[in-house]
Amino acid sequence: MNQTSEQASAPQQINNTHDVTCANPAALPRCAQIERDIITRYRKKLWVPFIKALTDYQLICDGDHIAVCVSGGKDSFLLAKLFQELYRHGRRNFEVTFLSMNPGYPDYARESIAHNAELLGIPLEIAPTNIFEIVRRLDGKPCYPCARMRRGALYNAARELGCNKIALGHHFDDVVETILMSVLYGGQVKTMMPKLHSTNFEGMELIRPLYLVHEADIITWRDENALEFIHCACPLSGGVSSCDAGEGSKRASVKALIASLSAQDPDIAKSIFHSVENVHLDAIVGWRAAGKHHNFLERYDEGWEESRG
Repeated sequence: MNQTSEQASAPQQINNTHDVTCANPAALPRCAQIERDIITRYRKKLWVPFIKALTDYQLICDGDHIAVCVSGGKDSFLLAKLFQELYRHGRRNFEVTFLSMNPGYPDYARESIAHNAELLGIPLEIAPTNIFEIVRRLDGKPCYPCARMRRGALYNAARELGCNKIALGHHFDDVVETILMSVLYGGQVKTMMPKLHSTNFEGMELIRPLYLVHEADIITWRDENALEFIHCACPLSGGVSSCDAGEGSKRASVKALIASLSAQDPDIAKSIFHSVENVHLDAIVGWRAAGKHHNFLERYDEGWEESRG
């Protein structure tokens, strides 16, 4: 494996084993109680939409080896626990590895990830890199090249571990915000897809099993279990809430806009989400498919003749 593309050491394993059963919930160790709650107390809000996304978008196939990527935040740790429960209680038609890529986190972030992995009983494979050190030396805004290098490092590490898919913790709110950001800032209509074939790593796929899980429900799970996770430990972000590809301030603005609109209509986010599932090409001026641009005039007269019967 290499570290951005050439420099990395082999993944290091943090082994945390956990297999506890107890009939009395009050007597359960903390980790076991958290696990039990996922499929009982939070079943409707977390477990059901997780399973629905796996099923509706066909995210897992027989024989898959999935690298569940654990960045250290609430979303990725929840994703890891959901996969653990799926493997314990569902069909074992796949393998799972829990992968944490360290781009050069400060000590507090590394310690937080290790602590939460131990607390939650998640055996992590650590892939050390020096990505933060590299991007410090770049001219201009480092966020986009940093995001590309981190994604590449994840794919490299996952492939070295024998995985054919990486699972990321993007959730429903991320999808909705991405749709609106594309319209408002990109002048285009597109979404964050539930799964993608990698264009640079042949045979690898990216999946997003939290696609239908709402962030508010993840926050509830975190807070009611008194869990503390890192948010963005990038030393170059300046405290911005999100440093993905430099879109932090824009995403924060869109999140605030959606919250404001939702105060008037609670179904706003759902409507935005479903808008990219109900695209009417007959009412679209132009679109792209397979890298080629198309215009409504290509089918204008044909469509008129068909409508006349």
